[in-house]
Amino acid sequence: MTDSHIEFAYVDVFASVPLTGAPLTLVPDADGITDHQMRAVAREFNQSETTFILKPSRPGTTRRLRSFTPTGEEVFGAGHNALGAWLWLATSERLGLDGGLDGDGDGDGTTFSQHIGEDVLPVHVRHADGRAIVTMDQSPPVFGAVVTDRAGLAGALGLREDDLVPDRPARVVSTGAGHLLVPIRDRAAVDRAAPDAARLIAALREVGGEGCYLYTDDTVDGGASAYARFFNPAMGIWEDPATGTAAGPLAALLVADGIVTPAPTGRATVVIEQGHAMARPSRITVTVSGSRVQISGSGLVVAQGTMTLPGAGA
Repeated sequence: MTDSHIEFAYVDVFASVPLTGAPLTLVPDADGITDHQMRAVAREFNQSETTFILKPSRPGTTRRLRSFTPTGEEVFGAGHNALGAWLWLATSERLGLDGGLDGDGDGDGTTFSQHIGEDVLPVHVRHADGRAIVTMDQSPPVFGAVVTDRAGLAGALGLREDDLVPDRPARVVSTGAGHLLVPIRDRAAVDRAAPDAARLIAALREVGGEGCYLYTDDTVDGGASAYARFFNPAMGIWEDPATGTAAGPLAALLVADGIVTPAPTGRATVVIEQGHAMARPSRITVTVSGSRVQISGSGLVVAQGTMTLPGAGA
């Protein structure tokens, strides 16, 4: 019944200064932690996601990642939960043990392989201006169901039906996690949204969506493509300041619908603003080349510490 101790870190993802972006709690060297303990730790930290870094369990992979919400749900998409883990690995020099980052800091970087859920996806880590920048592949986009009850969806979001863009459907898109993407008329309406959790959960279940991503082209920065907010009450996430697993699907949808036009190379870059309504502004960059979706960002390790886990039978 001896207590054990685990190390943890707190990472602000998609952030350029501390206390912005998406906060992530991260537990490295998590191989000896049971599923029950992982869920309990995620509940204790009460972040939108807590990520555990494990040794690879598949040949040719660099790390295995597992992420849990405060309600104990395991999530499998490659978003800020994974990007924050690789930022920590880079800044703590763990990747150097694997033949990792280029030593001269010229920005070329190295590609690794991460195992998340059933997926094995490449992740590229490089240095620029003294900071680690991570670029991750997500799964190819899958375009799912469209909402038919627009008035009901608007009501579930605390909005009017005319707050929704009239000629663009709300639909589920997945690049690893399927989220409902809802086009909204302007930034004021996005900020005014106040979802009814029970009604939104019902609306999401009807179309097979995990979370809900409200977006508009009325951005803060004219260089961005969309301004967004994310809600996922079924997973215990009321609002998330930066959601890579939703930004990837949104970028794929904007390109597929011709809202964002690819360059002559066939590559489109989509910048999404999120977190402003939570006073944690985030900027997420997604590139789309055909069916390949990649998300990029940086961040900072802002805290590190030790947590005590109770011994068996406690």
